[in-house]
Amino acid sequence: MTVIERGDLAPGFAAPWRLLPRLRTPQAITGGVLLGVVLLGGILAPVLAPYGPAQVHFDAPFQLPGTIGFALGTDDLGRDILSRMMYGIRASLMVGMVAVGLAVVVGTPLGLAAGWWRWLDGPVSRLTDVTLAFPFLILAVGLAAINGPSLAGAAISLGVAQVPTMVRVVRAETMRLKESPFVLAATAMDASGPRILAQHVLPNCLSAIIVQATVIMPAAVLGEAVLSFLGLGIQPPTPSLGIMLADAQQYLGRAPTAALFPGLAIVAICLGFNLLGDALRDALDPTTDRK
Repeated sequence: MTVIERGDLAPGFAAPWRLLPRLRTPQAITGGVLLGVVLLGGILAPVLAPYGPAQVHFDAPFQLPGTIGFALGTDDLGRDILSRMMYGIRASLMVGMVAVGLAVVVGTPLGLAAGWWRWLDGPVSRLTDVTLAFPFLILAVGLAAINGPSLAGAAISLGVAQVPTMVRVVRAETMRLKESPFVLAATAMDASGPRILAQHVLPNCLSAIIVQATVIMPAAVLGEAVLSFLGLGIQPPTPSLGIMLADAQQYLGRAPTAALFPGLAIVAICLGFNLLGDALRDALDPTTDRK
């Protein structure tokens, strides 16, 4: 049995810079372009947005898309839909990143511990099963109601609701890697459990964690829109895609584009992350043909 030295990874692990040639697929390019446009608009909203998100034009309500000065039209208060949408995307991405970070930081150690130590597997798995018995959005709504309506409350609620899924993914990868030759070799050399997890198991779980993060991100963006739509997420006057949909629902007959464009932004974000996530999954899969 060959002993794998400190820092060596399993043969199936692909360094990030080696994945770029394998991401030149129509699926990955489409997802990347969608995310690039959306992320650019959200991150550079203070620079690119023609108006402030709360700036009203009482003399120009319900302007149609293409009107001079209002590329996507205005809402019932004369607020520029494009500007509010860009700031709303910014808020949604902030919530999504916090939710992903929380799910990874909390779920990864729990999954590693449950997969490695049998005496911890039972309690962690039962707690995970109980949590997963509730639908994701129902659990997020309940947690948001407890935390109170705010951007931080929505992000924490969505992140906590995604922790059980991350635990399941990391636990399964840990149990699979536990029987790998390089882990058995480290165990035969009397390496401690935490050291094996940190040096050998965790690096080889990164591909699964990255792919799962691309699944959590669109779910968190959609969840934030739902919470804000219900009044449990971001609160006015802070713009949000969910708030824009809630405000526009009573004017659908008169100004359908006020709801159409925020809805399309949510679809673009979710579709972009899903396409890119599928491409990353294929690129990180060691069984995929590497020609």
